[in-house]
Amino acid sequence: MASQLFVDLYGCDEQLLNNEEEMRSIARQVVSEIGAEIVDECVHTFEPIGITYFAVITTSHFSIHTWPEYGYAAVDVFSCGESVADRISDRLKELFKAADIRVGRCERVIGKVPERLEV
Repeated sequence: MASQLFVDLYGCDEQLLNNEEEMRSIARQVVSEIGAEIVDECVHTFEPIGITYFAVITTSHFSIHTWPEYGYAAVDVFSCGESVADRISDRLKELFKAADIRVGRCERVIGKVPERLEV
């Protein structure tokens, strides 16, 4: 099985969200805490503000997208590892110094066709 965790972080510090080195540091901490390693990473800083960070990790991928002007960051963690627990969302809240978070999760079924869900 694989899990994808979606974390929306609100009320973050604008300067933190526009600091490329801070985004790299946060990513490295979280990836390590889920028991994975970074294989490759790419960071783009937008003008005038905002950052997109993406890492290929040994268990899939990790990304951060920031909107400093709104104090908002979106983090996705997709991993086939067992350690992508909801606890990581609390860690992200701490690292981003967020006032509030919203968390979503998607379980991916690997190796068989899942039952069809009607939307």
